Amino acid sequence: MDPAARQQFEQTALPLLDNMYGFALRLTRDPAQAEDLVQDTMVRAYRHWHTFNADSNVKAWLFRIARNSFIDGYHKRRKARDMADTIHTQVQSLGQATAIAHSNSTPPGPEDAVEMRMTRRRILDALESLPDDYRIAVTLADLEGLAYKEIAEVMNCPTGTVMSRLYRGRKLLHKLLHDHAIEVGFVTESPSPPVSLDRFRASQNKA
Repeated sequence: MDPAARQQFEQTALPLLDNMYGFALRLTRDPAQAEDLVQDTMVRAYRHWHTFNADSNVKAWLFRIARNSFIDGYHKRRKARDMADTIHTQVQSLGQATAIAHSNSTPPGPEDAVEMRMTRRRILDALESLPDDYRIAVTLADLEGLAYKEIAEVMNCPTGTVMSRLYRGRKLLHKLLHDHAIEVGFVTESPSPPVSLDRFRASQNKA
């Protein structure tokens, strides 16, 4: 790789390492394997950087490489793990700073911080329980902000399939999180349509 291309790769791809780890963790459900998957993804991305279209979404491109690498073998070596440890790791990967960074409000006090932690824990626990295809679609849409077309490229399926998986994934999450949403005053007792994780997490600021 020539120096200019290498510099472009370092400036464009490397800043997304945290996003890559979060995505890899939700694919592998194992911190060590997630780190290996990220490393393998970045090596492949570096080798094939010349194929990347500068006008496209680099995050979607990297996620597609990660998913293909995962399908190629990482899921075959997925280890049994303790659910509590996995949830704890996912909460750490998301980080309290992430929730604060997406809010225009002042930093939360101790009680608000506890409420935020409980909400993130419930969200990630529910997300963990979804079928793989639904979990990936929801993660890419609601946590990574990818468009339907970009998600379709990552998951190698039609846009309509993405919309269906996203709707069903959100519907399952809605069912799992409905009681907590009532507790924080985000929804009423009456039935309501599936919501995105961003809208659900926004309830933290209203509680």
